[in-house]
Amino acid sequence: MSGRRELQAAVIALLVSLAIGSILMLVAGKAPGTVWWAMVTRTATDPYAMGQVLYKATALMLTGLAVSIALDAGLFNIGGEAQLTAGVLACSSVGAALPAGTPAVVAIPVCVLAAAAAGAAIGATIGALRALRDAHEVITSIMLNAIVAGVALWLGNAVLFEGGTTRGAAIAPGAELPQLGLGGSSANAALVISLAAIVAVWLLRSRTTWGQAWLAVGRDPAAARSVGISVPRVQILVMTGAGALAGLAATSFVLGHKHAFEEGLGRGTGFLGISAALLGRNHPIGVGIAALLLAFLSAGGLAVGDLVPKELTEMLQGVVVLAVAASGPWVKRAARRAVAEVRA
Repeated sequence: MSGRRELQAAVIALLVSLAIGSILMLVAGKAPGTVWWAMVTRTATDPYAMGQVLYKATALMLTGLAVSIALDAGLFNIGGEAQLTAGVLACSSVGAALPAGTPAVVAIPVCVLAAAAAGAAIGATIGALRALRDAHEVITSIMLNAIVAGVALWLGNAVLFEGGTTRGAAIAPGAELPQLGLGGSSANAALVISLAAIVAVWLLRSRTTWGQAWLAVGRDPAAARSVGISVPRVQILVMTGAGALAGLAATSFVLGHKHAFEEGLGRGTGFLGISAALLGRNHPIGVGIAALLLAFLSAGGLAVGDLVPKELTEMLQGVVVLAVAASGPWVKRAARRAVAEVRA
């Protein structure tokens, strides 16, 4: 029943977003049906556009999972920007430091682990401050987003940037992830990492005692304590895992596309991951589908740039979040009314 309500909330949010998007298209002087159809057909029939959808979705899946598992445990992880930036910095620095002849079987795992570890360190800091000092994770996340961005820029200016640019040294060739070969797009093998993460989180969440423990903490911390679950420990570990997931998103940007550190690389993906988590109703598979939808809106907006301003489709990403936030309580109230009617 709960799963059905979650699906209802997501469907309602999508329908509301489509309606608002159609109104905006009418205001822009275009027929909504024409624009939506053009967005779907132009994207679906263009290998490059489809590749860009997958490229954008790859990182969104990971930052969305980073938000969703924290929400499951009763925490709000808006530190995805800091966790992703730390992952980009660590991944690119380690990749550039590797000898040029390092084989891929060594280089890729080392860089992937560096990205995950850097993101995990930021997540663990947020979790520890919440669990041990009762510092609200939203406040500490906001501060760390600014701090990590500043540190990355400082390190770039002091050490990493080359030739007066905002780009660092190239990573070792062996650390580069293969492209998916979709019309010259940026889609790369980091998609496999994202899909594996979705499966891993789904299994951990639904099939393990640990997964049930973090869900129990999210539902009722007091009840969780009464059955022997250490709430502080769960909070720290969940935020550490969330940070690792967001840090892994760096693999798509660094190992799969840019092959070097760049100022602002991946910026905004951490925040957009909140949209993916909310639209996906915190379910790992739902997050993956939501990431694809949001990526489609982004890439599809470029495909119909001759019909409507791209800013219109970017606005729709925010509209989706607002629609999800509004539809959730409505569906829950409807479910309570239905239960009350049955009992009556």
